[in-house]
Amino acid sequence: MWRALFLAIGAMLVIVGVETLLIDSATIYSTAETSANDLTDLNNQPSGPTRVIKPKDWMPWTAMSVGSIVVLYAFTLPQRWKASGG
Repeated sequence: MWRALFLAIGAMLVIVGVETLLIDSATIYSTAETSANDLTDLNNQPSGPTRVIKPKDWMPWTAMSVGSIVVLYAFTLPQRWKASGG
């Protein structure tokens, strides 16, 4: 169970790192005032407050590095448990 948890966390960090490497900014719309029709109509701007997230230059590389270290750690967990007798 722990191996799967660490593997999932590491894979998500790698995916988030790659995504933030590829985008310049992300706009998040408030779900309270925005309907699905507002998002599907390309000519209509969704109403309500928005939040723009611009990742720093170091964020993608840090997320990918930490994620790959966690994945490698997850692969070594069975050997660690056999060595400790647990």
